[in-house]
Amino acid sequence: MENDIQLLKLEKRHVKSFAKLANNKQIWKNMRDIFPHPYLEKHAKSFISRMAESSNNTVFGIFYKDTLAGAIGLHRMEDINRFTVELGYWTGEPFWNKGITSIAVKKMIQYGFQNLDINRIFASTLETNIASQRVLLKNNFIFEGISRKSAYKDGVFLDEHRFSLLENER
Repeated sequence: MENDIQLLKLEKRHVKSFAKLANNKQIWKNMRDIFPHPYLEKHAKSFISRMAESSNNTVFGIFYKDTLAGAIGLHRMEDINRFTVELGYWTGEPFWNKGITSIAVKKMIQYGFQNLDINRIFASTLETNIASQRVLLKNNFIFEGISRKSAYKDGVFLDEHRFSLLENER
């Protein structure tokens, strides 16, 4: 299974499939508001272009058996947090409950600690995103705590759950 999953740079040729997968309200409900709904090809084109030009972000497509399944990225913090990155990811609904996301996160952790000058990876999930919380725990992230009602999504205040992994803990 692990060999079936690759993290590859997103390219212009992925715009249509990226938009098709991302245009799902169930995905949008767990993402920051910068991730639009509906998710159109123009959004995918803009995102892929921005990530190709960014120096603070390392973003890959998640490919399962050579098919785009989602996206994953590490986003560098600044100033006193410059050795920390935030992990973000999503997987298209046809690829849910197959272990793909857990393996993609594992591969991204390896990539981050081997290729970036970092000490810490963290991720935040909304309280309702139990699947993502399981993915993080499966990859040895430590639950740090809850920011109570700190997120406002789809008209509701939600808790954010914070997880982290240090380089010496992986």
